[in-house]
Amino acid sequence: MVFSSIPFLYYYLPAVLAVYFLVPRQGKNLILLLASLFFYGWGEPACLPLMVLSVAQGYVFGLAMEKSKQQRWKKLWLLLTLACSLGALLWFKYAGFFVGSFAAFTGIPVPALKIALPIGISFYTFQIMSYSVDVYWGKTAAQKNPIHLAAYVSMFPQLIAGPIVRYTDIARQLERRTHSWEKLSLGIRRFLLGLGKKVLIANQLGALCGQYQSLHEPSVLFCWLYACAFTLQIYFDFSGYSDMAIGLGRMLGFDFTENFHYPYVSRSVTEFWRRWHISLGSWFRDYVYIPLGGNRVSRGKWLRNILVVWMLTGFWHGAAWNFVLWGLWYGLLLLGEKLLWGRGLEGRPVLSRVYVMLAVIFGFVLFNAASLSDALDCMSGMLGLGGLPLCSGEALYYLRSYAVVLILAVVGATPLPARAFRRLGERFEGVFTLLEPVGLALILLLSTAYLVDGSFNPFLYFRF
Repeated sequence: MVFSSIPFLYYYLPAVLAVYFLVPRQGKNLILLLASLFFYGWGEPACLPLMVLSVAQGYVFGLAMEKSKQQRWKKLWLLLTLACSLGALLWFKYAGFFVGSFAAFTGIPVPALKIALPIGISFYTFQIMSYSVDVYWGKTAAQKNPIHLAAYVSMFPQLIAGPIVRYTDIARQLERRTHSWEKLSLGIRRFLLGLGKKVLIANQLGALCGQYQSLHEPSVLFCWLYACAFTLQIYFDFSGYSDMAIGLGRMLGFDFTENFHYPYVSRSVTEFWRRWHISLGSWFRDYVYIPLGGNRVSRGKWLRNILVVWMLTGFWHGAAWNFVLWGLWYGLLLLGEKLLWGRGLEGRPVLSRVYVMLAVIFGFVLFNAASLSDALDCMSGMLGLGGLPLCSGEALYYLRSYAVVLILAVVGATPLPARAFRRLGERFEGVFTLLEPVGLALILLLSTAYLVDGSFNPFLYFRF
């Protein structure tokens, strides 16, 4: 079940909200837990026990760490819970990759491992690990109530594709949170805006990308059209999901942190990663980069820390070499900005933004490629090095067909629409108060029409 589906919108969500608001405060976390287990089990029934066991070991070892008076025992419990979490992640997500890479590099025939990847395992594993480390560091007390901890990890708004909500951010809200019509209305508004981003923009751009991938002889123009379309698609797809997750959380009384902040207006790659997938970047900063020493070490170790973090960031996204190289690509760009050309970008808004977008577009070509050879073919085509024609009738046809969606996506990826609506709302407050519900209802209506039509609808980040 996905947020942008008829069963979720018209059956699951209304039923969950009705039961959730009817039960007293003491029972809300239990209802949230049961609803989340049903949500996950709907699509991944065979993997539900794995998530339950992951939560259980985090709960047990968290209590053990808190009760331990000697540091060595505390460290032992931490290592055991991290081993359990990482062990499950490595087996289900990366075992097949390691075996396949070993066979490819050594030439030794090894039977391929076919292991189904549990949806959302990267997200809930990182949440359990951050909770365990924070208990070890003394940043938070271990959760005594297993229902509260299980509700935190399995919470359906952010279970499948984030944002990575840290326990320390919502620990108090798990125990006591406020509910109001204002929060509910703001949550519905945020959810519907995210739904529109996903269904009305990302899905249409995904269809365009599918047209490119079905071609046998693309042109330079079509290579660029595909690269730009995917760059916009993944932003509206993932930020749309994050908007929906934040909106759902607000309906339930939770305040989740923001996960995107107009990354495509950045003037450096460093700034881009402060605005893109914020919860993941801050996770790696606090639990990998800083424990390794951050930038308070020798130059050599600092370079190592940067490259390790970004290699792991790429590897987190998928068990394939293109993801590892994608992470290292950003690591090298960040090092380049810090050591070489960073100051040269200052005071040059046009040049800096063009540089960032080119870096991001080429990076996403690598990110989305089925293989390294496919990525190289597309990049060489974009640079006019693949012997492809400059233009083609198909490229012009799809450019005209998707021109409106592309323009809306480009403008929508900037703060301009939000600023315009805010200013108009301040100037015509009474009119906007009446028109906003109409606009949101129209988004829901159009999204429903597209979903009933059965158009392209998967979330890109579900595979991570």
